Amino acid sequence: MPRGMFKSRTFRRIKVKVPGNTVKLHYRRRKPSKAHCASCGKVLSGVPRELPLKMKNMAKTKKRPERPYGGVLCSACSRQLIKQKVRKISDFSTLNKEDKALFNTRA
Repeated sequence: MPRGMFKSRTFRRIKVKVPGNTVKLHYRRRKPSKAHCASCGKVLSGVPRELPLKMKNMAKTKKRPERPYGGVLCSACSRQLIKQKVRKISDFSTLNKEDKALFNTRA
């Protein structure tokens, strides 16, 4: 009889052939769901789908892409966001002091 915690489907069942030529059930934790983009919801590429124990031992560069917003936004959304920020900065830099003061006051 399995222990109570193994009766639910939290753990996946794996059939393993053990020495003695018998097949036994082993229980392993399920992998977490895939990482999704915070903006559009698309599945992120380059982000592994591993258990926290394996992720802990992984190098930081293996856990997510090395770009701004890597592991949070997909490449298309991060590109779009960076373009928006650059446009905002360039628009802001062309304004004179009085107009900049209007932007800084928030009600």
